Amino acid sequence: MLIDTHTHLYYDSMKERIENVISQAKNNRVLQMICIGTDLKSSEECIKIAENYDNIYATVGVHPHDSNEVPLNYLQELSQLAKSSKKVVAIGEIGIDHFRNLSPKKIQNKVMIDQMELAYDLRLPIVFHNRDADSEIYEILKNNSFHKALAHCFSSNLTFAKKLIDLGILISFSGNITFKNATNHDSLMSLTLDQFVLETDCPFLAPHPYRGEKNEPKYLKIIAEKAAELHGVTLDEIEKHTTRNAKIFFNLP
Repeated sequence: MLIDTHTHLYYDSMKERIENVISQAKNNRVLQMICIGTDLKSSEECIKIAENYDNIYATVGVHPHDSNEVPLNYLQELSQLAKSSKKVVAIGEIGIDHFRNLSPKKIQNKVMIDQMELAYDLRLPIVFHNRDADSEIYEILKNNSFHKALAHCFSSNLTFAKKLIDLGILISFSGNITFKNATNHDSLMSLTLDQFVLETDCPFLAPHPYRGEKNEPKYLKIIAEKAAELHGVTLDEIEKHTTRNAKIFFNLP
């Protein structure tokens, strides 16, 4: 059994054929999925999808790209969404993105910290996005309280991975570990099997040999096979440990 810890199932490419997406995922050993919100609207969509399917869970949160557009009462709305369903298992996708900088840096920082505080008050984990912002993310995580945190789509170096592990943060690897230009192999190989989980980030970041196509949860098996190869263990071992890690982190049944 595998758990896809990061999906965006509300995109039309999957939402319109959700039954087929779930069925194909199950055929490839992916039995549970976390649907990740990136703004208020998508967070609400995640909850609706999760409420309709026993094996899907939801997060609510504002992505750094969208942090400049939040309404004044967005934290109250996020809180209400988080409390509206037992299927909500985390606050996210929050974070910092200095690659595109679609929102001003100061606003990105404030919105991330505000959501961390909300998650702490609600006793929920956080799922965070980090692109070209290692040092800033680290300072925020080091200086603000959180119960549990997951580094989504990790693509930084081993030094940064160790800094996150020292803070007790779980690391998630996506399809980019299958790319020929992957920069995160050392990080994955150096972590113990209880320190990471797996994700697709669908419909983005399809693994090789489907790179450039729309990604789906069914491709998580390819990512797991690559993780097993890099770690020098069997696919069963990767499944066993990453599933256990995800269940503990998200408090899944």
